[in-house]
Amino acid sequence: MPGRGTEAVSAEPTAGDAPAAVVRAGAAAGSGAARDEPAAVEQAGAAAGPAGAGAGPADAGPVVVPLRRNGPYQLLWTGSAASSLGIAVADVAYPLAILAVTGSPARAGLFAAVQVAGQLLAGVPAGHLADREDQRRILIVSEAARALITAGLALALVLAAFTLPLLLAAAALLGAGQAVSSAARLVLVRAAVPPEQLTRALTQDEVRINGASLAGPPVAGALYGLRALAHATPFLFTAGSFLVSLLCALLLKKAPVKAGPGRAGSSPPQAPTGNGQRSEMSGQRSGMFSGVTALLGDPVLRAVVLLITAVNTVGVGLDLIAVVILRQQSVSSAMIGIALAGGAVGGLAGAPLVRPLHRIRPGVLLLAVCAVQAPLFALLAVGYGPWWIAGLLFAAMLGVPALRVLLDVLILRPFPEGERGRVAGAVMTLLGLGMPAGYAAAGLLLQFFAARTAMLILAAALAVGVLGAAAQRELWRARWPK
Repeated sequence: MPGRGTEAVSAEPTAGDAPAAVVRAGAAAGSGAARDEPAAVEQAGAAAGPAGAGAGPADAGPVVVPLRRNGPYQLLWTGSAASSLGIAVADVAYPLAILAVTGSPARAGLFAAVQVAGQLLAGVPAGHLADREDQRRILIVSEAARALITAGLALALVLAAFTLPLLLAAAALLGAGQAVSSAARLVLVRAAVPPEQLTRALTQDEVRINGASLAGPPVAGALYGLRALAHATPFLFTAGSFLVSLLCALLLKKAPVKAGPGRAGSSPPQAPTGNGQRSEMSGQRSGMFSGVTALLGDPVLRAVVLLITAVNTVGVGLDLIAVVILRQQSVSSAMIGIALAGGAVGGLAGAPLVRPLHRIRPGVLLLAVCAVQAPLFALLAVGYGPWWIAGLLFAAMLGVPALRVLLDVLILRPFPEGERGRVAGAVMTLLGLGMPAGYAAAGLLLQFFAARTAMLILAAALAVGVLGAAAQRELWRARWPK
């Protein structure tokens, strides 16, 4: 579905995300449907993950702590917002710099492909690590590493050492760092925010995701236009954004060690059933791939994951085809940027719709939002100009924030804290598996067909995927977790 920051289970956008990807690191993990109260009641003195916000004497009564006064959550949100903006800037600056230095579009595409591959390969191990170790320490190390790598690339650009081996190594490490940071942050957020407030917190996260998607490209363009330091300013900006995220993690108090696999109190992975309850998976081991097994072993979760994977696969090439259509109409680059920003604006406008849309059954909501995308994709092929495309992308994104929060609620809430990292890693990996194929398919379609025909083929492929998911009875009967 159109909309950058498709990280339904990730804490921040993935490098190179396409507008139609629903999963972005972003928002993942279970609260109840959107019926929470604006403030939750906590026991004073109890640590909700990273301890500290609103805590009083140990014997004090319950106190109301709104999200705006929840110190750990605000630190995590601020750090994630900073890194999200930095990534959005880098996603534009990397191809510009690689094209300027090498003159090779293929190398620019290879950099993005290696970065996505690094994130996919690291997704499951990152979730396993988040369940076993101190998530705050993981976040500190991964953000420091990403800041150093990005600053190193800026230095290489200044020194005219921007070589292909260096770029590919950096791409793989940045992709893996994205997965590690996202899994750790996801677990920390869910420890810092009470269950009654989690849907509200995830809804606020949509502002971060879509705000970064909207602000990143123009900021990147402005910074790259500066001739100082051989056009390395955008990379220094991104490195600085990782440092802000690192500082926020350092300000968190030490997170409590949760019971994970192999620790006392750990339980074998269980899978949620279609009615929101939990059923133990007999014989299931608490291994690295237990999250993948739990997801694919449950009929409802399997149907949800497969449908969103299909949508991501079809949708990642949407931007590229839309750009080609507009180019064929002699639309200026500035107007193309405005047209593509329609998706981010729609995501921002869709955030307030999360609560009312979550009154609908989750399976029905998922099918309805995905089904709407197919005719909208087809209408993009009509090509009435940039404002037409901007309006369609705006409309297509309105329901996506509700879907991203739905994935968190439906998939992660039924799993205990000691298993959520593995499940989140599995979701990030499974939802991104089709994206490399989607990029390649979009390029091949444009190679052999007219751009409008390619867009209609994408719309037809999406319609087939939605029809296949609609045939799954379990999806229609799914209920919100209690």
